Parts: sequence; structure tokens; C-alpha cells
Amino acid sequence: MGTQPSPSPGQSLESHLTAAEDLLRQVIKHGGFDLSFMVRKETSIPDASDAPVYVVDFSGPDQDFLLEKNAALLDALESVVLKAIRLEEDQFGKITFDCRDWRRLRVEELKLMAQVAAERVIETGDPFSLNPMSARERRIIHLALKDQPKVQTQSDGFGPGRKVVIVPAAK
Repeated sequence: MGTQPSPSPGQSLESHLTAAEDLLRQVIKHGGFDLSFMVRKETSIPDASDAPVYVVDFSGPDQDFLLEKNAALLDALESVVLKAIRLEEDQFGKITFDCRDWRRLRVEELKLMAQVAAERVIETGDPFSLNPMSARERRIIHLALKDQPKVQTQSDGFGPGRKVVIVPAAK
């Protein structure tokens, strides 16, 4: 596609971001997508050390493709681009891809799901398994319930089948 070298590990987040933008332009062009994107720096959120620093926000006629099937293409594009630019794994959450504010809405949905499931576990005393989800989404569930003293969360399974199980807290 291009001859732009990827940043080497240890380089700044901004140089990785420039490489990501270059690669995205090529993927959009050669993939025949009718998309554009804008990179914005996130405002800092207190107590959110894992919050993204930069958001690559997509728009255009083909944005529906990005959001189909729980944003599978958006997730795949993010994963491929961040790996291709050799972004260090501990920095993966610092650059995130979004479209129509899908990520923020999904976080709210997951937090609500976690609370409802926790209430069910508290009422019944029975463990509750959520559907398989990505590591990012499992983390949101774990963090949403970390201060809930009556339940605990654990991940169960392997690969794409990995899910969160909410169980009553040990007494």
C-alpha cells in the first residue's frame, strides 16, 4: 500500500498516531469505503487513567458498515491499524476508533447491564454469566462492579468465547 515506515517501539504516541492516520487513508482508499475521519484529543477525565488520549472518529455514507454486528468492523479496523503501526500493547487503549459516539453509548449500556446482572445475583444468590465479549468490554464490566461489596466478577473461558461471570461475594 505505502512506503511510510511504521514508528518503532518507544516512539511518542503522536508519531504512532501519524502513522495510523496514513495507514487509515490507504485502507479507506483501497478498500473502497466512503468514509472520512477526524482525530481529536480527548479531554482528561479524573480517575480514568485508562481513558483514551486520542479518538479517531469516523463519518461518511459507509459508517453503517463500521457499526454492523456490534461494531465488528470498527473493532477489527482499530485492531489491525494499531498492530500494523506497532503500537505497544500497554498503549492500545490510548488511541481508540469511534463512530457516531458508539463507544460511549456502549460503555453506558455495559455499565447498566452489569448493575442489572449484579442485582439479580444479589436477589437470587446464583452466579450470572454474561455473553462473550472483548477484553475491553469485560474490563468495563469488572470496573463497573469493583466497588459493589455483595458481588464479585471473574472472567471465564478462552478467546472469543471469554465472558464475565458475576458471583455472590464470599462471606
